[in-house]
Amino acid sequence: MTASAVTEAQEILDALDEQQRLAAEALLGPVCLLAGAGTGKTRAITHRIAYGVASGVYPPARVMALTFTARAAGELRGRLRALGAGGVTARTFHASALSQLGVFWPQVIGGSMPRLLDGKAKVIAHAADSLRLKLDTATLRDVAAEIEWRKTSRLSVDGYATKGRPVPPALTLEKMVDLQRSYENLKDERRQIDFEDVLLAAAGMIEAEPRVAQQVREQYRFFVVDEYQDVSPLQHDLLQLWLGDRNDVCVVGDVSQTIYSFAGASPDYLLGFTSEHEDAVVLRLEQNYRSTSAIVSAANRLMRGRPGALTLQAATDAAGPVPNVSAFESDGTEARAVATSIAAQIAGGTPPESIAALYRINSQSAVLEAALDDAGVPFAVRGATRFFDQREIKEAIMLLRGASMTTAAEPLAKTVSDVLRSIGWSQDVPETRGAVRDRWESLNALMRLADETPQGTTMREFVAELLERQSGQHEPTMSAVTLATLHSAKGLEWDTVYLVGLVEGLVPISYARDEAAVDEERRLLYVGVTRARRRLELSWSARAQVERGGQHQPSRFLADLG
Repeated sequence: MTASAVTEAQEILDALDEQQRLAAEALLGPVCLLAGAGTGKTRAITHRIAYGVASGVYPPARVMALTFTARAAGELRGRLRALGAGGVTARTFHASALSQLGVFWPQVIGGSMPRLLDGKAKVIAHAADSLRLKLDTATLRDVAAEIEWRKTSRLSVDGYATKGRPVPPALTLEKMVDLQRSYENLKDERRQIDFEDVLLAAAGMIEAEPRVAQQVREQYRFFVVDEYQDVSPLQHDLLQLWLGDRNDVCVVGDVSQTIYSFAGASPDYLLGFTSEHEDAVVLRLEQNYRSTSAIVSAANRLMRGRPGALTLQAATDAAGPVPNVSAFESDGTEARAVATSIAAQIAGGTPPESIAALYRINSQSAVLEAALDDAGVPFAVRGATRFFDQREIKEAIMLLRGASMTTAAEPLAKTVSDVLRSIGWSQDVPETRGAVRDRWESLNALMRLADETPQGTTMREFVAELLERQSGQHEPTMSAVTLATLHSAKGLEWDTVYLVGLVEGLVPISYARDEAAVDEERRLLYVGVTRARRRLELSWSARAQVERGGQHQPSRFLADLG
C-alpha cells in the first residue's frame, strides 16, 4: 500500500468507536455483528467495507452488500460512495437475484424472462373466480401473505397443506390449497412470476447448473448482510449458494428487531450463526447514539430477559423527558390531542419532518389525518403513493433530464428552481391544504435535494443521482410529519415519536394468541420505541373506532414502559 492509501484507510478507522472499529477490522472469514437499535450499525458496516477496499483486501467489484429494502440499499450506496467505495454493489436480495436471472434465464431456459408481477391480488382474484370463490380485499391480502410464507419457507403447495397454518375465515384449508394451486397455474399460463419466484428461480439455477454457480461465485467473493434477523429460509439458502465453499460473510442483526416472522423471517439464523460457522467472530454494538437515556432505559425494560436481547447503553449524557403515557376517552380525542401537541411543537420551531406518529395497522391513520388536517399540520402517510410514482415528480424528472442536456453554466440550484417553477413550484408555501399543498411539498422535496447537494455537483450528476434514487425508490425527506405503521417505521428515526392506539387488541394485535406471536408484538413495539431520539409520547384510548367500538384496556406492554 502507498503512504496515501495507508492514511486513507487509517482515517476510515479513526471515525469509529472502539466496538465499531473492531467490526471494521474483522475483514475475513465469518463475522457476526450483533447491533442494537441506534448503535451505528450502518456506519460500522459501510466503514468496514470501505476499510477493506482502501486497505486492498477487497476488490470493490467483488463485494456484495445485501439488505431488505430498496431505501436501505440506496442509503448504503450513498454512504459507500462518500467513503470512496462506490464500486461496491449494494442491493436487496430480490434485486440481486433478478439481475442474475436476467443474465442466466436465456442461457439456461431460453427466451426472455417471464413478466414480474407488481402484486399478487389480481391473479389470486382470478384464481378465486375460476374456483367460484368470492373473496374480499382483506382475504385476498391474507392469501397473498400465506403464499409468500410458503415460498420463503421453501414449501410446495402439498407441503404447505401439512403445516396446519390458520386460514382466513372465508376459506377452509382445502380451498386455500386449491386456490394456491390455481394461482400458480395461472401464473405459468401467463408467463408471469412473483417476487418469491425470483429468489426460487435464482436458487434453482445455481443448484442445478454448475456453470451458473461458477459464474456467480466468480463475480462476488465478499458478502455483508444487513438485518440478518429478518432472513427467511429461502434467502438464507440463496446466500449459501452464492457463497459456495467460501466463508467471507459478515451478518448484522438484532434479535429484538425481528418483526417479520409472519412473512417467513426467522432469527434462528442469526442466533445459530456460530453453530453454522464454528470459527465465527462475534462482536456486539450496544452503545446507542440515537436516543436519550430515558428512552434507552424504557427500551431496555421492554426487552429485559428476552432471549438474545442486547442491553443498550446511552452514549449521550442528556436524560431527556421520561416517556409519557396518556389515556383518552376515544381515538378521536387521542388524535386531536396528538395533533394539538404536534402543532405546538411546529409553532415553536420544530421541523415537521422530525416528528412521527406511529400505529399498529393502516386503518388507524384516518382519524390522525383528519386531526392533523384540522390543525393545519402538513403530513405524509408512509406507504401511500410512492414519491417517485407521483405524476408531478415523473414530470419534474423528465424536465430536469432535458435541462441537464443543455450547456448553460448556471448554478445547479438555479437550474432546478427554474424547472420546478415552470410546473408550479414557488418559494412561498401555499396557505391552503389539499392537493395544491401536497403537490408543492413533493416538488419542494426535489428543491431541497438540490440545495443539499455538495458544491460543484453538475446538473448531469444531480439528475443521475435522482434517477438512481428513482430506480431504488430511495425517497427524499418531505417537510411533513410522518404517519406510519410500526412495521413501515423500521430503519427510520425522528426527534419526537408518538405511539398511538396502545390498547389490547392492537398492541398486541387481537390475533396474536400464542406466546411467540405476543413476543413478536413486543418486539414490534420495541422498534417503535427506539425510533425516537429525544421525546417519546405513548397513548391509548378506552374506545377505539378501529376496533368497532367497545371498551379497551391499555396494552400490557405499557407497564414496562411507563
